[in-house]
Amino acid sequence: MTALTPREIMIKQSEGSVAKATGSFGKLFVLGMMAGAFIALGAQASLMASFNLTSDPSTFGIGKVVMGAVFPVGLMMVVLCGAELFTGNCLMIIGTLDKRIKMSQMLRNWGIVYVGNLAGSLFVVVCIAYSGLWDSGAGLLGAMTVKTAAGKCSLSFGRAVVLGIFCNFLVCLAVWMAAGSQETIGKIFAIWFCIGLFIVSGFEHSVANMYFIPAGMIAAGNDAYVSLLGLDTASLNLFGFLIKNLLPVTIGNIIGGSFFVGAVYRWCYK
Repeated sequence: MTALTPREIMIKQSEGSVAKATGSFGKLFVLGMMAGAFIALGAQASLMASFNLTSDPSTFGIGKVVMGAVFPVGLMMVVLCGAELFTGNCLMIIGTLDKRIKMSQMLRNWGIVYVGNLAGSLFVVVCIAYSGLWDSGAGLLGAMTVKTAAGKCSLSFGRAVVLGIFCNFLVCLAVWMAAGSQETIGKIFAIWFCIGLFIVSGFEHSVANMYFIPAGMIAAGNDAYVSLLGLDTASLNLFGFLIKNLLPVTIGNIIGGSFFVGAVYRWCYK
């Protein structure tokens, strides 16, 4: 089947924003939880697949490639199974600019879905913590879970914003290309390459961090994980999570998705 043209994708995104804007609170929240859980499962699996490689500087790059090969499954489930992801919903700006929906409706969707994404992510965090999986590799997975979270909470505000911009630039391009394909395999490849690129590059995704950082905060309570790599966990607290990382990364994600993809393509093709 023929893929949609960029202009047709733009129209499809504009029309699709109406259903997202008018969805009930319950529906949006539950679908937001589903998306948060999907992304969290992708994040957890990517750490499991790569922890022995990323823990060694000589194989760090290979480890990131492995992470990039596994993590995209999260967004594949969001797109193909049906769920509401805050970062992808930044493309609703097209419907707002087309005056199909009001700005207040777009912000309502973002708010409900964002909280739903957080709830779904935290549910997975609690389950993984209880499962004992962080003991994998003689505790090295737990140590790398802590190290990953600490690194994210140690970013400066400006760096976190920039890394968030590039991340959602790629995420929304993945959603954009997947919307253009009319076959499942086309959607999978569109998502896999774009999301893999953002993971390998080290960009920051607000919803993924809703798993990575709380997981690291809980894992840091195990002294064996912390001492294994001699980690500094001073930044792993609610301030580091919400203010130093989640706030600037979310701002960057909004800019990268809404402006650099949604608004720019609408201006180009309408």
